[in-house]
Amino acid sequence: MTICPAHKEIAPAQRRSTSAIHPVVALAGQPNVGKSTLFNMLTGLNQHVGNWPGKTVEQKSGTFTYGDCTYTLVDLPGAYSLTANSEEERITRDYIIHERPDVVIAVVDAAILERSLYLLAELLLLPAPVILVLNMMDVAAQEGIVIEPQVLEAALGIPVVPMVAARNRGLLTLAATLGALLREERAYEPRRPTILPGHESVLEEIITHITPHTPHPYPPDWVALKLLEGDEEVQAMMLDALPAPLWEEIHALLREHEDAILDIAGARYAWIGRMIRAAVARPRVGQVGLTARLDAVLTHPVWGTGVLLIVLGFVFWLTYAIGTPLMDGIADLIEQGAGLLHGALGGLPAWMAALLADGVVGGAGMVLTFLPILIIFFIILALLEDTGYMARVAYLTDRFMHMMGLHGKSFIPLLLGFGCNVPSILGTRIIETKRARLLTILLAPLVPCAARLTVVAVLTPLFFPRYVGLVTWGLVVGNILLLAIIGVLMHRFILKGEQVAFIMELPLYHTPNLRTIGLYVWQNTLAFIKKAGTIILGVSIIIWALSYFPAGEVELSYLAHLGRTLEPVGAWMGLSWQMMLALFTSFIAKENTIATLNILYGDLEATLPALLSIPAALALLVTQMLFIPCVATVATIKQEVGWKWMFISLLILLALSLGGGVLVYQLGSLVLG
Repeated sequence: MTICPAHKEIAPAQRRSTSAIHPVVALAGQPNVGKSTLFNMLTGLNQHVGNWPGKTVEQKSGTFTYGDCTYTLVDLPGAYSLTANSEEERITRDYIIHERPDVVIAVVDAAILERSLYLLAELLLLPAPVILVLNMMDVAAQEGIVIEPQVLEAALGIPVVPMVAARNRGLLTLAATLGALLREERAYEPRRPTILPGHESVLEEIITHITPHTPHPYPPDWVALKLLEGDEEVQAMMLDALPAPLWEEIHALLREHEDAILDIAGARYAWIGRMIRAAVARPRVGQVGLTARLDAVLTHPVWGTGVLLIVLGFVFWLTYAIGTPLMDGIADLIEQGAGLLHGALGGLPAWMAALLADGVVGGAGMVLTFLPILIIFFIILALLEDTGYMARVAYLTDRFMHMMGLHGKSFIPLLLGFGCNVPSILGTRIIETKRARLLTILLAPLVPCAARLTVVAVLTPLFFPRYVGLVTWGLVVGNILLLAIIGVLMHRFILKGEQVAFIMELPLYHTPNLRTIGLYVWQNTLAFIKKAGTIILGVSIIIWALSYFPAGEVELSYLAHLGRTLEPVGAWMGLSWQMMLALFTSFIAKENTIATLNILYGDLEATLPALLSIPAALALLVTQMLFIPCVATVATIKQEVGWKWMFISLLILLALSLGGGVLVYQLGSLVLG
């Protein structure tokens, strides 16, 4: 019978963890080491997603059971080290120090062990036992690298578990090791890295001085090491904690030994070299692994760009080829359901029957037809991310981004915009310089999000049934080109020619994990369905009510009076007031464009193609692609850069969308006569 280890007692003021009963396990690791895959494999659907207290960085926690014991698993943000260079690194180290998890599982990429073990070197200095997980052992073997986990365990003095999380290999061993360590049935005698001899004495002197004054629960030796590393956050903490004369003395020591940071990093790399010397066998000289062979093509400035364009084209083709028939089938079912509901509610007042059938089912229900396209898009996005190809996209676009004074790191949050602009804008926190971050935030809404692409996916086949993929591809490429042009112009006035360096690590290619992809698709799809049942439903009901009252006819309704104020602008684009109104309701949620059009016109497939000429249809699509983002995105922009830049962003996008629509319609009408 398995005995569940008792969770150690910690004062409530020191703990904010999700469980005070179950053992708490923290999952730590650098980006792209498969940490999220391991988290998803262990917790499945038993996970909660929110934000860290007072932060906008995502917090994921969940539970898993092994034997008779249920564990609480906290997925810490990906961090390369525990120096306070980023919000993610601060959260990771503060959680381990303040919350004192029972165990920290350090996940490393077995194929790049030297770089991955740097984080372990820092984790071992914190007050929590550590289990090392060697993930992606299959990728290491694929690259010709042989690792002996038992030898590495003997060298480190901590439990080491080899694993291929994507294929469910090693999970039971990890769970058994976790229980044994907590029950003290597994030896734990870590061999921690030490500082090089040149600065040992000054480190000891600082420890002696600060120990009586170090705030609880920080370990004095860790604080002393961080002071020598020049950690600004720790320095600020000790400035408040130490008497002024003592701080001056320590500060003088730190100035005298500014080169200590090199000794600390050097000692850690020397320690890593000793730990892996006997445990790792490398491929012979000249042997080329799969990643190197693939990257010879996929990161080539010409061939790689060509492959990227083909991939994007394939994504749109596949989305329409599979998604459109499914979408049509769902639309037919919803239309039939609305008709049956009309008949079933014949005894109710006419306005109430129309509200339920046309406002609820016909409006918000029609938005559910987006599901097939969204699901396909989420699957493809997760596949590209999970294989490691997304990092190559950032690398390829670095030269392109430099034209705007940005770099490939800015492309990563911009790329997130294809899913949703909100995480895209929040993702700009990885950008170090304020001006580069501001410019990236201003450009982010020009990346068409999944909701905007879905609206285009619904409308494009109605107007261009034979050229759906080509038109959509052109719209997306047009948005990206316009993003580049706007970026170059803004760079001159906002960044004023400032250039920024770009350093990133390309993960090795690996087989995607279907369970991780499935959970990603499930969570995003569920979030969309919740939005369809709340925000979009509410807007649909409001739009329906405005279109029905006071006379029961759209042309005489309150909505018609409101919409006709937009007619002069719409006339320049060949669009009616109904279509302009649909565009403006997308400010609440992009999908409202379809919901509003469906309420105002009914059967879109039968009515819209007859109402719009080719130039007007293109103008509608262009305006939709460039229009101001949804209210959630606008709120996020305000949160990140303030009211001033939020209004500037809205004005820029409003001018671009309406100006683009007018230009396309007028030129198209001129060319087509």
